[in-house]
Amino acid sequence: MSRICVYVGSSFGASPEYAAVAAAFGRACANRGIGIVYGGGSVGLMGALADSALSAGGAVIGVIPRPMMAEGRAHHGLTDLITVETMHERKHRMSQLADAFVALPGGIGTLEEIIEVFTWLQLGLHLKPVGLLNACGFYDLLLEFLAHMRAEQFLTSEHHSMLAVSTDAESLLDQISATKHVHVPKPVCHTTTNGVFQI
Repeated sequence: MSRICVYVGSSFGASPEYAAVAAAFGRACANRGIGIVYGGGSVGLMGALADSALSAGGAVIGVIPRPMMAEGRAHHGLTDLITVETMHERKHRMSQLADAFVALPGGIGTLEEIIEVFTWLQLGLHLKPVGLLNACGFYDLLLEFLAHMRAEQFLTSEHHSMLAVSTDAESLLDQISATKHVHVPKPVCHTTTNGVFQI
């Protein structure tokens, strides 16, 4: 594994612990020689992640849409900064560059991005590891909801178990490094004429 795509907030959040978590993850990646691909921002937890990885000698690639460049959000001290036209291009390019995906604390953008790549894994569009760094219990409610989806049979146990979760950066990196996914086809459900569901 040479690069991890990291989704993380562009704000600092309510607790200073979140910035410490982002910085610790950046250092952990750099210490293992793992490059970071992220959204290219200099603000909030995005900046804390990038700065800590760079300070520890790590490689950091940012991918940012031009409108965000114009708003002054870009980090100009990165190993490489790639500009694209749209958010869709940004996500596609980040996924191409990475061997795994991890979400740190963040907002609705972070949530949307990690759920999207988890969906792609479920569908077999990629077989790269996907993980949550559940520091400070940030993702507890999301994990409860995913368990609810599994219980209600909208998410299979096999697909649910593909999501790596840890409260610790080093442990999460260990999990992801050891992960070798194989495609598990999503069940196809049909209704019969009498209204009974069959798989």
